[in-house]
Amino acid sequence: MSEPENLVLNLLREMRGEMGDMRNEMATKNDVAEVRSEVKSLRADVASDLISVEQRLSVRIAHLN
Repeated sequence: MSEPENLVLNLLREMRGEMGDMRNEMATKNDVAEVRSEVKSLRADVASDLISVEQRLSVRIAHLN
């Protein structure tokens, strides 16, 4: 006679497989750090571009007077 299947054990095994799949899809700390670095770099680029635009506009406005 075989033992009845343990429902909790089966559910835990399914959960373990699902968690393994989720781990493969999750970002790592290195991924997050890399994205943060890229965002900081882009922020600096945008700030630099805005300063440049402001300076050019100031020169053009000065020429209008």
